[in-house]
Amino acid sequence: MSKVHAAITAVDGYVPDYILTNKELEGMVETNDEWITTRTGIRERRILKGNLGTSDMAVIAVNGLLKKRGISAAEIDLIIFCTTTPDMVFPATANVLAHKIGADNAWGYDLNAACSGFLFGLATGAQFIEAGKHKKVLVVGGDKMSSIINYKDRKSCIIFGDGCGAVLLEPNTGGYGVIDSILKSDGSGGPYLHQKAGGSLRPASHETVDNDEHFLFQEGQAVFKFAVTNMAEVAADVMERNNLLAEDVAWLVPHQANKRIIDATSSRCGIDPEKVMINIEKYGNTTNGTIPLCLWEWESKLKKGDNLILAAFGGGFTWGSVYLKWAY
Repeated sequence: MSKVHAAITAVDGYVPDYILTNKELEGMVETNDEWITTRTGIRERRILKGNLGTSDMAVIAVNGLLKKRGISAAEIDLIIFCTTTPDMVFPATANVLAHKIGADNAWGYDLNAACSGFLFGLATGAQFIEAGKHKKVLVVGGDKMSSIINYKDRKSCIIFGDGCGAVLLEPNTGGYGVIDSILKSDGSGGPYLHQKAGGSLRPASHETVDNDEHFLFQEGQAVFKFAVTNMAEVAADVMERNNLLAEDVAWLVPHQANKRIIDATSSRCGIDPEKVMINIEKYGNTTNGTIPLCLWEWESKLKKGDNLILAAFGGGFTWGSVYLKWAY
């Protein structure tokens, strides 16, 4: 009997209409377009306006995915919602999404591993498929980062944007799908990238609000140094473990945090820059949304059998890489 892999059979995404440009940011904080572009590669990012949450972006992405695949939401077995900005602490945004789209037969949960969350969710969802437990697993990666960004902090507000992507995993016995993954975490990195208040340790109070503790905090230089080394290394490691040379890889799909980190990862793997998916200049860092949004935008260029290396790094610290063989 052939080994069962979890193959991506459909992908879709959504980004909000409102475009926050570097020029507009110049009027909000002390920064300029050249400084932002040179250091990050970001020119604009999308912002979700109005009384809307992360699940509202997911509804659009998932409904698009279901339409592409020609199935109903009732056929979904499991929803893994990878997000750092859930609609609320509880219930899980996965459950909110299931209700909104009519996935009445699915159970679900949220997965929070910062920017590595989508890769962690992809690898986790694959296990349910490989074990024969489920036939259709929805993995969603999305964040409304504007909800936790201090637009007076010029170090962080230039980086992040809002967006959501989703993939459907189904069993495949033809050798396509998630082939391998290497996932890592190191809690000692927490002080360098975190949201201090809002959890059980520091619940919301006048003090936490007055001290801006509900916004993302990032010590950029420390995060950059760790990310530029570890995201590149883990991508190279998963290639080596599967005897993949640079010429065997059709696409590198990196987390879109910083153009210099992306360049370091492709260089370490020996992958030609023309084979690297990059949309950071348009969307910034959408956290859990970056990798599925890349797959969505490049879907028409992907061919059955393409070897994809996915790599990410996130706060906490978390990082990892997935080797995926495209199935359609």
